[in-house]
This record gives sequence, structure tokens and C-alpha cells, in this order.
Amino acid sequence: GAMSQALAKEIPREEGAGGSRRSSWGLLVTAGVGGTLVALYAVATPFVTPALRKVCLPFVPATAAQIQNVLKMLENRSGSLVDIGSGDGRIVIAAAKKGFQAVGYELNPWLVWYSRYRAWRDGVHQNTKFYISDLWKVSFSHYRNVVVFGVPQMMPQLEKKLEKELECNARIIACRFPFPCWIPDHTTGEGIDTVWAYDLKRSRGCKTKSLETTLETES
Repeated sequence: GAMSQALAKEIPREEGAGGSRRSSWGLLVTAGVGGTLVALYAVATPFVTPALRKVCLPFVPATAAQIQNVLKMLENRSGSLVDIGSGDGRIVIAAAKKGFQAVGYELNPWLVWYSRYRAWRDGVHQNTKFYISDLWKVSFSHYRNVVVFGVPQMMPQLEKKLEKELECNARIIACRFPFPCWIPDHTTGEGIDTVWAYDLKRSRGCKTKSLETTLETES
């Protein structure tokens, strides 16, 4: 109204040269903050860009509780381990510290390079490997332990892929979201920290298949 118009007319006269100076500083600060945000975006974007293009899988770091729950599911286990969509490598590194030969597959090169640096920094680079690769183009047949941080959209297809490729002695550990058809053999944690473990020898009835093979051979 009239009051706001009057104030608008009065303000420039009251500020004078000081107001112009403050406006200039304001522009400089705004430009500086804007430049910083652009720089941060350029650095951060590779870390949050979907890591697996076939299904939108953004990078979400595993929590400390999730890592501990995964390690709990790996107790009394041995052999090779793979983390599908390994992100910044924290699961692979934690497993390597427990004695596993651990491998991570991640499509985002920035995260792979950062994972390699973290493994070197933590002194486990000799027990870890990180590959820049799309999980749908990799065979996991030679791994006994598989860790998956997925999203619901990818789990049905991944379930079929792993069931086809893995040996009967494999254990698959799913974080955040379970597989749609398999019944977990072990579960631990709550909420987003829940972890499900699946033993393929039970999911696929491997004992029965082995017995049938033996009987066929004997006959």
C-alpha cells in the first residue's frame, strides 16, 4: 500500500553510499556462495548418480548397524565375498578386515576409486578388489558369499540371476530389501538396518538334487 511505497522511497535516501557498498558486498557474497555450491555439486554428483543404470540405484552409504548385521551373518563363513553395488567400499573393507577375500562391483568410477583409496588407507588393499562394472554383465558363480544393497525393482531379476549362477554352498545377504520369493534362513536388525540371509542349499533343495544325481549314477 502507500506505506510500503513510502518506505521504498525513503530507504535509498537513508542508506546513501553505505547502502550501495552493502549491495556490492551482497552481490559478491551471493556470487561466492553460488560458486561454492556449483563446485560442491560437481564433486557430489558422481557419488549420488544412479550406480546401476538398468535400475535406478542411487548411492546410499551403509549405516554402522547395517555393517555389523552383515558381519553377523558372515560369522563362521569363509571363502570369497562379493558386494554387488559396493558404493564407497565400506562393506568390502569390513569383510576384508575379517579375513575375507572381498570384491566390490560398482558402476560409478568415482566410488570405485574412492573405495580403492579407503582400502589402501585401512591397510586391506591386498585383500580387496574393486571393479567398475554393471552387475547384469558379471557372473558371480565363483563367490560363496554375496552381499546386496538393492532396491525393490531389481530384486526379482537379481534373485533369478543369482539362483542360476551360484553354487549350493553360497549365502546371499540382502540389506534394506529382501528377495521376493526366497524365504530367509536368518534375519537380524530392525527397520532400515534389517539384514536377510539366504542359503541356496535350502532355497533350491540342493540336497535332494545331489541325492537324485547319486541315485542316477548308481543305477
